Amino acid sequence: MQTFSNFQLLDHSALELTLFLGTILIGLILKRFFSNSFSKIVYRFLPEKIINFQDCIDLLRKPFELLLFWVFLYIAVQNLHIPSSWNFKPVGEFGILFILQKLFDTSVILTITWVIIRLMKVGILFATEKWQGLEQKSKQQFIPFLNDLALVFIIAGSSFVLLGRVFQVDVMALITGLGLSGLALALAARETLENLFASFTIFLDLPFVVGDTIQTGGITGDVEKIGFRSTKLRAVDGNLIMIPNRLLTSASLENLSERNFRRAKFNLSCILETSAEQIEAILPLIEHIILEEPLCKKKAPKIIFEGFGAYSLDISVTFWVNTADFSKFQTVKQNINLQILSLLNSNKIELASSVK
Repeated sequence: MQTFSNFQLLDHSALELTLFLGTILIGLILKRFFSNSFSKIVYRFLPEKIINFQDCIDLLRKPFELLLFWVFLYIAVQNLHIPSSWNFKPVGEFGILFILQKLFDTSVILTITWVIIRLMKVGILFATEKWQGLEQKSKQQFIPFLNDLALVFIIAGSSFVLLGRVFQVDVMALITGLGLSGLALALAARETLENLFASFTIFLDLPFVVGDTIQTGGITGDVEKIGFRSTKLRAVDGNLIMIPNRLLTSASLENLSERNFRRAKFNLSCILETSAEQIEAILPLIEHIILEEPLCKKKAPKIIFEGFGAYSLDISVTFWVNTADFSKFQTVKQNINLQILSLLNSNKIELASSVK
């Protein structure tokens, strides 16, 4: 016992070293318990238990356990002191202790920021699960937007805290200076601001939502994401198209998903030798083929003898398919075209060539 009380290491007693190592050890042992308890508290605050509790734990465990490590390390270090023989400068003066203090403050601030971001991710996960289904499409598009907006505010707030706490910057003076230079920044980033305000207009007016098929300026595609600056479209050929938001609010835009019908219109150019009786007989047969299709019953087709071409007798065929799905429309159109082709062959009606 006397040996233990007389033990010295780097000017520290055995008791001080034991308290230091014991605090670190307790922190390592209890970090999992504290992180799980913190996750349970967060989970209880959710209005509906629609997300998996394990997902909540997975999101919060690492950043919260790292924060606990810094807390226990700070408590443990209070039991130590710098040996006077090392001649280190005080924490207030630039030196090793000053640098270590700033590194510790930076680590704590960044870890707290990480925890806040993960808490935000839990909220985003909750919103994603809650706003599922076709009836929630208008809300679903807010999720990536809110995620990006929250990240901007969290990182900006963390940066100001870091500047004020670690680098001793007068944050209020910095914000005032940014306000004075705001006009110059606005002029330099005019297009960026236009796109930002256009994104707000899109979210308020809801001309389209994620998943809709839109057409603007000769470009057609499915909306994949609405961002601060641009909207991402996936074209039919699979290409990813990015359109600045200001163009979507300033130009005419057609939301193809909002229409109930898709129209198919084409001409059947028959050879000049086709008789009037053949044309008159085939018109109701084509109409019958179209009306037999379940998705074409709600709107009557228009099948007429259009007129006389230079080398053909033209039959105009127009019908509507009750679907907004382009692939389904193409399938229905193909089935009808094949049946019309078989009908022409069975009635010995030949199609004319434009080359003579």
